[in-house]
Amino acid sequence: MTGLMLASLVARGQDVEGWKLVWSDEFSRDGRPDSTTWNYERGFVRNQEAQWYQEANAWQEDGLLIIEARREHRPNPTYEEGSRNWGRQRPNIDYTSACLTTMGKREFLYGRLEVMARIPTAGGSWPAIWTLGRGMPWPSCGEVDVMEYYRIGGKPHILANVAWGSDRQYDAVWNSRKVPFTHFTQRDSTWAQRFHIWRMDWDEQSIRLYLDDELLNEVPLSTTINGSIGRHTNPFTRPQYILLNLALGGQNGGKIDDEALPMRYEIDYVRIYEKTDP
Repeated sequence: MTGLMLASLVARGQDVEGWKLVWSDEFSRDGRPDSTTWNYERGFVRNQEAQWYQEANAWQEDGLLIIEARREHRPNPTYEEGSRNWGRQRPNIDYTSACLTTMGKREFLYGRLEVMARIPTAGGSWPAIWTLGRGMPWPSCGEVDVMEYYRIGGKPHILANVAWGSDRQYDAVWNSRKVPFTHFTQRDSTWAQRFHIWRMDWDEQSIRLYLDDELLNEVPLSTTINGSIGRHTNPFTRPQYILLNLALGGQNGGKIDDEALPMRYEIDYVRIYEKTDP
């Protein structure tokens, strides 16, 4: 298939062999993301990240969802002197970005999740495509990192992970694949300038995570059994919702390259397919 034919097929958002398209957001209308699908996280949320999440950093333009990380400086409205909470300890906001989620609005059980996106790769950037379950505390709710990008030991990697609960509170069991970024850039020096397709194929037997049709990680659901906190249930037999975010710094993002700001994470589409009968 030629590049032009592939681009045309991708742009149309239609059924593919063996799969029926059941929902998509093509971000075709300029302005705010669809409020019937997307929620926004607000404030300092997780992982001691540097950014304050807010709605203003996400919008649709020219057929893309844009999440922009910016250098901003203003007082932190949640600041509490002497607080032990890492977010409330900070007197100021120095960076802003956005995290969009479909929690309570668009959830799915089994099928194919496909996202086409172009990610920022400058220092400190931590873009992600991921899913979470509900009804149990993390990580017993289950987490799938369809894509994370950040530095490990100072070197950029792309990650494809699945996590579930152990017998200890907030202690996850991880099946993680960490692929050095050079694995991709050695084949294409312009990789970071291009859009790529991340995919999660999920059925009763396994979760498979792909990047541009290359299988990065496969996790059998026979192994994803929660510990005692999750009552020995399997979180991946229950619906998950989608999160799209651009974090900065924090526990994994590394040193932020202020000269690269503002950074843009651009999402062309999000699609969910159901498997058709053979």
